[in-house]
Amino acid sequence: MEAKTHVLVVDDDPAVGMVLGALLQQGGYRATSVPSGARAIEVLGAEPIDAVITDLRMPGMDGMQLLGHVVKMHPEVPVLLISAHATVPDAVEAMKLGAADFVQKPFDREEILYSLKKALTGSATARAEPPPPNEPPALVGASTEMAECLALLTRAAKSGATVLLRGESGTGKDLAAREIHRQSTRKSGPFVKVHCGALPDNLLESELFGYEKGAFTGASQRKPGRVELAQGGTLFLDEIGDITQAMQVKLLRVLQEREFERLGGTQTLKADVRFIAATHKDLEAMIAKNDFREDLFYRLNVVPVWMPSLRSRRGDIPVLAKHLAETIAAQHQHAVSLDSGALAALSAESWPGNVRQLQNFIERLVVLSDGPLVTAADVARELGRRPLAESTSSTPPHPSSTPLPAPAPLPSDEGIPSAKPSSSGSGPTLDDRRRVAERDAILTALQQSSNNRTLAARLLGISRRTLYTKLEEHSIR
Repeated sequence: MEAKTHVLVVDDDPAVGMVLGALLQQGGYRATSVPSGARAIEVLGAEPIDAVITDLRMPGMDGMQLLGHVVKMHPEVPVLLISAHATVPDAVEAMKLGAADFVQKPFDREEILYSLKKALTGSATARAEPPPPNEPPALVGASTEMAECLALLTRAAKSGATVLLRGESGTGKDLAAREIHRQSTRKSGPFVKVHCGALPDNLLESELFGYEKGAFTGASQRKPGRVELAQGGTLFLDEIGDITQAMQVKLLRVLQEREFERLGGTQTLKADVRFIAATHKDLEAMIAKNDFREDLFYRLNVVPVWMPSLRSRRGDIPVLAKHLAETIAAQHQHAVSLDSGALAALSAESWPGNVRQLQNFIERLVVLSDGPLVTAADVARELGRRPLAESTSSTPPHPSSTPLPAPAPLPSDEGIPSAKPSSSGSGPTLDDRRRVAERDAILTALQQSSNNRTLAARLLGISRRTLYTKLEEHSIR
């Protein structure tokens, strides 16, 4: 049986924690309630948690402080903030810090379950991707391609025009959007991001435009959407090529008329927002197949910016690798640098997954380094552990493709199910071999991460919850 989604409820009022826990259990979730942020941190470090629902106002560590901790230490876990004193500025600040949602008290069962489902659905894509460093790397590079790109971003930032960021996955479109906002006249306003590909239509619409009380089952309070939360700032629509035709029509109206209504509402609101969109898809080909509206494309494509692939600017790899290593080493509090041989070895690779793949690879080099210097031999060793398809493919891999460490020899006294011959005498079955290899990979990851299970899950390219399930399945303690 699949394990239930585990939700951590944090509220200093035991009655609220008990009621909310009961509502979640009725909704099919497993709930654990704790009375403080400090206790929540202990639970997060001790067992797998899929989502956190926390009160905003609490003595000691409040909800905003707990949110900051979860975003930093457990970025794959969505956080919902609840408060009886919610204001739009509070909601804006929570979204800027990384909250998945902001729910007003009093709430009913349908509303909290709806918000939780939306948060978990939106985090699915994020969980499939290795989390980035706490401090995102800057757009680094001195190549002609990167210099031209940065110059175009700077010119685009000074205007209020809509920008469409294009290019392969992993080239830094998210960072480019933030750089445009940072240099714009709206830099003092919020930067709000919506991952359009992570939410189905009904959730994406309410996420963008918000809803009025009674707009649907569970809507017990008015909720501002991301367009409203981004007022005076920038709204970044990531993976715009993934939205359906129905949502394209609704988004087109906002871009054309700068107006929208909340779901279930009649009041027309102004969208004082600068739009930036991004995609790795071939929108022109989608238009030819009637999968993407041509009029929406022209509204988005006012200032197109193509992000160069890493293989087209190989000369930037050494400086980019050094920058990433410094950032990641500081994050892990592990003084490590790359020597000239390591930089040369990294520069010789094609990096089909672009900067994201290089970043993940360097993080592994830093984490697994035994000394203060990473050498060419260290790079060669880790490159040898990549699957053959990753090392030879010219097609950018999915962001979730993270090379796994090579299996270590299996201990003879661990009670591992051996690859026994089948009853037909034809030898071990494929399932036998898979289980042995899987257990071996988990043991190796735990050893390489010094039994840090969050890091081990990252090395294996799985969520912490999946890792805990596998630990139980293989009787690993």
